[in-house]
Amino acid sequence: MAFILLPRRLACSSQHSFRLLVPAPRYISQAAAKVDVEFDYDGPLMKTEVPGPRSQDLMKQLNMIQNAEAVHFFCNYEESRGNYLVDVDGNRMLDLYSQISSVPIGYNHPALMKLVQQPQNASTFINRPALGILPPENFVDKLHKSLLSVSPKGMSQLITMACGSCSNENAFKTIFMWYRSKERGQRSFSEEELETCMINQGPGCPDYSILSFMGAFHGRTMGCLATTHSKAIHKIDIPSFDWPIAPFPRLKYPLEEFVKDNEQEEARCLEEVEDLIVKYRKKKRTVAGIIVEPIQSEGGDNHASDDFFRKLRDIARKPYRIFNTWLGDPSKNLMLAEVINVIKQEDLLSNATHAGKTLLTGLLDLQARYPQFISRVRGRGTFCSFDTPDESVRNKLIFIARNKGVVLGGCGDRSIRFRPMLVFRDHHAHLFLNIFSDILADFQ
Repeated sequence: MAFILLPRRLACSSQHSFRLLVPAPRYISQAAAKVDVEFDYDGPLMKTEVPGPRSQDLMKQLNMIQNAEAVHFFCNYEESRGNYLVDVDGNRMLDLYSQISSVPIGYNHPALMKLVQQPQNASTFINRPALGILPPENFVDKLHKSLLSVSPKGMSQLITMACGSCSNENAFKTIFMWYRSKERGQRSFSEEELETCMINQGPGCPDYSILSFMGAFHGRTMGCLATTHSKAIHKIDIPSFDWPIAPFPRLKYPLEEFVKDNEQEEARCLEEVEDLIVKYRKKKRTVAGIIVEPIQSEGGDNHASDDFFRKLRDIARKPYRIFNTWLGDPSKNLMLAEVINVIKQEDLLSNATHAGKTLLTGLLDLQARYPQFISRVRGRGTFCSFDTPDESVRNKLIFIARNKGVVLGGCGDRSIRFRPMLVFRDHHAHLFLNIFSDILADFQ
């Protein structure tokens, strides 16, 4: 098997070094031409297996303090750049998972580095106010420049939170309060309601419910966990609520070949939603709201059509007390405004569409070549995924890819998902496809 040794110019240095490239691929999706991105590396660089010796030593240390079984490896975020994640052993990997889809414009983007270094922003990062009672003077202006600047049409109000779980928890509370207020009419709280709520009894604590979908992930706090159904390990041993769980459509691919089957599958799931609402009303656990992911990520990257969500909204239409000490973090709001600026200036939404098409096309080609390993290729933009034969094969492919310099993520019981940054471009897609093609050709 041929290996190629090529010179590489070190970032921010005039020196040269040598790096060992991956084997020349049996199948080239396309030459991985480099575009000029000032903060990106030019490819993976692997020095050890992952996790390497330094990561393994740190895992042992962390395990003495807390359970570190979920840790994959330890990272060097100072050296990570753009689409590339560097670990503490010096391995540089093309990151197509982006911290579970939470690094929108890449590691150490120059615009964000400049933002945090500006003296006028120091106070925002140092002083974290309790926004619910003591917000800073520029808070309203920053909300307009960040979240409200990209809010959906007609949405003029918002409330910030610190994380996804607490956002969902407070959304549930909002739904319940709105529903109870509608039932109560114009009258104020009764003495009975005020007294019974303090001992977790009705009518002060009504038996309302939130309908969710099998395969969903909405968080791990108590209320959110009652609507999370992606992995048993998240829920085992934890008391929960008797809330309804509807099936989420399981579409067949390619979509154009299974139009009728998929329409019937979505109709089946929508009918079950309506039946559950009626069933729980009879059980006196009225469904006050529905929570659903546009794409079920953790549960297996499951998609549904736009029509499914419109009809679900129609079903949902037939049925100032939110407070949190922190209400989010002003520094994150400051960074969000800059992220939005970068997205607009670099036209990253169009880039995601284009790069996503390149990635999806390549995955479909790999599916045609290796149907024994890849099936149900699907995706929107760069949110792409495919199924493997089983969990064991999926985990092995992810492990091998990591040691070849590519970070991937698993989801569901046998799927591999892609969550690259918005700065992921065509040449990154081709680079991945070439590496993964070699992996599949050698896979046993």
